[in-house]
Amino acid sequence: MGFWDALRGRAPAKAANLDSLFMIPSAAITLETAAGLKPTGVGAVCFRAAEGAAFSDTQAEIVALLDADDDGPDVESTVDDFGFTWLVARQDDMSVLCTDLHTVNTSLEEQGFGSGLLCSIVTFQDSAGRKVGLVYLYKQGTFYPFAPSGTRRDNLLELQVRDHLSGELPMEPDLNRWLAVWGAPGL
Repeated sequence: MGFWDALRGRAPAKAANLDSLFMIPSAAITLETAAGLKPTGVGAVCFRAAEGAAFSDTQAEIVALLDADDDGPDVESTVDDFGFTWLVARQDDMSVLCTDLHTVNTSLEEQGFGSGLLCSIVTFQDSAGRKVGLVYLYKQGTFYPFAPSGTRRDNLLELQVRDHLSGELPMEPDLNRWLAVWGAPGL
């Protein structure tokens, strides 16, 4: 941290630890046993798409890489109402799903598009139909739960999920960073 950053009260940005995504399969077991939340098999990476051929080529390479397996479903790309791009992967095996999400993040990062990465999400659902997205904040290197309930959030469920996973995942301590990801794939 430089002198001017210290004077302005700016803290250095936390580096993303994308390997944290590999902790999700064990956290999924905890969520299933403690809260009855089962993985839906849907995961996605959200990013701000860059202009130009380099980014388009990188995105096409990522999709081709993830679609290379004959047994898995195709990866799809969608744009939400806010203009953010989501690369959506569907896998029944949680380990494979997390590997796919890690691949998307690291590929974009390695090609110089890391500044556009926003978050990754893996979705869960209980027997009553309640859904929870486990969101990984790229710029913070932490997770938080997002539980939409119609047009509102189920704050109690979010706090319960946080409490169940606080020993397994680096959970985001600042609740102000628990942003709503309305319309995220799988939710």
